Amino acid sequence: MSEAFRADAVLLGFVRALRAAGLEASTERLYAFVRAVDLLRPGMRADVYWAGRATLCGGHDDLERYERVFAAYFGTPGEPSPRAVRTAPPPRLRLVAREASGTPHRPGGSEPSGPPTATLASSAEVLRHRDVAELDAAERAQLRRLLAAFALHGQTRRSARRRPARRGDVDPRRTVRELLRRGGEPVRLRRHARVERPRRVVLLVDVSGSMAPYADALLRFAHAAVRGGRTEVFTIGTRLTRTTRELSHRDPDLAMTALAAAVPDWRGGTRLGELLREFLNRWGQRGMARGAIVVLLSDGWERGDPELLGAQMRRLHALAHQVIWANPRMGRPGYAPLAAGMAAALPSVDAFVEGHSLAALERLAAVVRGAAGGAAVEKGARRA
Repeated sequence: MSEAFRADAVLLGFVRALRAAGLEASTERLYAFVRAVDLLRPGMRADVYWAGRATLCGGHDDLERYERVFAAYFGTPGEPSPRAVRTAPPPRLRLVAREASGTPHRPGGSEPSGPPTATLASSAEVLRHRDVAELDAAERAQLRRLLAAFALHGQTRRSARRRPARRGDVDPRRTVRELLRRGGEPVRLRRHARVERPRRVVLLVDVSGSMAPYADALLRFAHAAVRGGRTEVFTIGTRLTRTTRELSHRDPDLAMTALAAAVPDWRGGTRLGELLREFLNRWGQRGMARGAIVVLLSDGWERGDPELLGAQMRRLHALAHQVIWANPRMGRPGYAPLAAGMAAALPSVDAFVEGHSLAALERLAAVVRGAAGGAAVEKGARRA
């Protein structure tokens, strides 16, 4: 594989991380970013930073997300932050993220040949596809920084409310008022359109013993979703616990500390059917699940009655706009949904996707958002 191809793959992975953080980085912006980096110096961290900032950010609101994702993706070990580069960028600032453990170093401190950008593939791009359960401490720390920049928004829906717009249906009241104000003189027709709002997203995160290797990453993913708004989070194990308030802390570590104190059933058993019935009776039937996108993050192991789980999943499917099941075990070779609970729930699931890696969580976010790429993943998962 050529060095240029590897460098482009790293830049593409960076843009995917930006999209997962909520940045509207279109294909045209991606092409402009790659061209800008190619015209500048691909091996310079400062050049890549400013090339991306100039081509990928569409407004002031995107700058904060861009800063977070850039620092998490490329790393800043022993280097000045991009804000310090603004006044006097160093002439030879290397574009090197945290290298993977065990990377051999050449004697005498000499650097390997080839663009430094290519070394990112071993620490950031490869990390996106690694199983969370197999990461070491340093890789988990980098994963947490990337998850902190996530954003999760549901598909938009048109509400009954309307607002003035340049295009849309004619607004008779505003048009008549304008005619009266002008004494009957002809005026331009006033128009209005329905307001679009994102659908509510409900996350049910399994914290039982079988999900222990993935619980931290999935809950940090839930924290990023809560920070984005209109998201409710529940943990399920032997009890059902609403944790939206604990995850509303801006700092991820503070949120996880509050969550640890609030959830009493870490690494216990799993009673999916009973807890799903409790959720529907207490919250879902009253409106929380009605018209919402409900995501279950679980491996599907059920200690209770699978028929009860199947019946409650049918109730949930009748209420929700879409039911998505993300299973971390699905990313393993040869996986088949043969567990009794998973087999009972699948007929009521609209999208069955993976949940074992950062790339899988990015695809899950795309499915929730209703993106075209997410729809393709959804159909492929259902066929599998």
